[in-house]
Amino acid sequence: MKKFFGEFKKFITRGNVLDMAVGVIVGGAFTAIVNGVSNYVLKPIINFVLAMIFGDGAFESAYTFLGPKVYTTDAEGNAIVDLAKCHYIDWGSLIIAIINFFVTAFVLFLIVRAINNVKDGSKKAKAGKISKEDKKAMKAQGIKLKDKAAVEAYFAKKAEDEAKAKAEAEEKARLEREANPTTEDLLKKILVALESK
Repeated sequence: MKKFFGEFKKFITRGNVLDMAVGVIVGGAFTAIVNGVSNYVLKPIINFVLAMIFGDGAFESAYTFLGPKVYTTDAEGNAIVDLAKCHYIDWGSLIIAIINFFVTAFVLFLIVRAINNVKDGSKKAKAGKISKEDKKAMKAQGIKLKDKAAVEAYFAKKAEDEAKAKAEAEEKARLEREANPTTEDLLKKILVALESK
């Protein structure tokens, strides 16, 4: 039983499970935002424009009947089509669903675009900042932050030194591996020697 709960704890605390839970919660919040903007801002505007163009309720009466119409009477005695007993294609609902899809997709696009712009702005702001360690090193070398050319030269030299140190570390690791070959390395050498014969 203890092992079972240990596995359950391990499953729950995995990064991807937590990420998925956060994604579901944030997705629900986005759904509420998108529905709010589309239902209470854009759809009324679109319905107003469509009513101005096609007339009020034009899409609500856009049906293609697949059989005979079945009529019923309303409270005033007028004959009206009983849609519950008819077979028909509801073009109006289809058109409204397509419009709703594009409105929702457009609102979601605007929200994601705004979030991406904020992220890009924060990345650019972080990229423009100089770390405390770099400031101390430049101060020790007598470089002033106002001297742009000296700051750029400092960072160019730093990048060059980092690349050189990385290359040296890779070469050292390669030499160490050659001096202390693994079983896999030895098997590869044997395979090359056998193939060359």
